[in-house]
Amino acid sequence: MHYPPHEAPTSGVQQLIGFQPDLSNPDGSTRVTLDIGPQHLNVSGVLHGGLHTLLLDVATGFACARHCAMSGPFVPMLTLSLTTDYILAVREGRVVATGRVTGGGFKILYAEAQLHDAEGKLLSRATGVFKRAKT
Repeated sequence: MHYPPHEAPTSGVQQLIGFQPDLSNPDGSTRVTLDIGPQHLNVSGVLHGGLHTLLLDVATGFACARHCAMSGPFVPMLTLSLTTDYILAVREGRVVATGRVTGGGFKILYAEAQLHDAEGKLLSRATGVFKRAKT
């Protein structure tokens, strides 16, 4: 299946945290990048676990939105459930979350994402359930 590129709507959380979404992959997957700064670190000096989850959530949610939209307008999604596994810590550099749809139907979708560092090391992963938002 081929997906056209989509424009990701800007959100307040995107402006606050500074991540950048990429919704152009023709396979429907999405990428969300973040250049880690001191404001993203926890008291141990590593990327805060909540930001791991945020990036994974955004990547999976946007993948679901693209899946629902196909060639039409962007479809907002709501996260019903997100399970995150933390694997490695990271202190600096760029991280990339990649999300993709794994199944579902018209209203409910299932998706997964992985967060990697610039060297390709797996940092965390998530699976989630998403619902088409009423607009």
